[in-house]
Amino acid sequence: MNTKPFTSGLSENAVMITRVADRQWHALDDDLVVGRGHAQHRPDGRLFVSIDAWHDATFDRLAEAMLAQLPTPLYTVVDEADVELTAGWRRAGFTIRRREWEYAVPTDPRVTGLGAVLPPSGVTIVPAGQADESLLRAVDRAIRDEVEATVGWQSMPAEVIPRPEGDTIVDPSKYAVAAAADRCLGLIRVVTVNRPRIGLVAVRAGEQRRGIARALLAHALGTLHRAGFAAAWTEVHEANQAASALFEGIGARPMSSNLELVR
Repeated sequence: MNTKPFTSGLSENAVMITRVADRQWHALDDDLVVGRGHAQHRPDGRLFVSIDAWHDATFDRLAEAMLAQLPTPLYTVVDEADVELTAGWRRAGFTIRRREWEYAVPTDPRVTGLGAVLPPSGVTIVPAGQADESLLRAVDRAIRDEVEATVGWQSMPAEVIPRPEGDTIVDPSKYAVAAAADRCLGLIRVVTVNRPRIGLVAVRAGEQRRGIARALLAHALGTLHRAGFAAAWTEVHEANQAASALFEGIGARPMSSNLELVR
């Protein structure tokens, strides 16, 4: 453990910044925890940091201690509406790298207009949990390689699900796929915890602009609608105009935005 005292103004005692575990810090004021800092590697290998503190001075001192002990580059994600938190990271030297819009996506086919949408000829939508796992993993790997070779996977919405090294399909039961005779052409991942979230919808580069993504959305949203969910949620990078057009074209509305910051 590393302990470093700072004068906080919170009390007559100095705030102590203590590294309590690997990549975890506490700010203590007279034995009371008044702030916490944490660092974690995301699946793409980048190191993300977070701080929860009661006062700006505590935030700044936690940030100072953490940044002195962590390698760069460092990343963090904040709700753009949280002006104070964003300002705190800016004081620590972070700058805006990207913005993601969070969309509320209706599920009712009468609203989305997807009720009559069918996949193109020769393509079948295989419901979640029913796809051949080897074909599912193959199309996921192929799509990720295609993205990495062009815009880079770091341009995609940040994924926070921990997974074994090299395994990008954590739970095959969450994926529906668009399948041809001998291979998968696209996939959609929907995870429902507190609310349904569309974590990924993607189609192989050579199969795009055939209506496969719309067919995958029609299937997934229709399934959610029949299960009683009025809306799903998804995040779209503001530079991804094709994804924005796809979701806005079915009635999705931007509800908030997240900023990814980097130092």
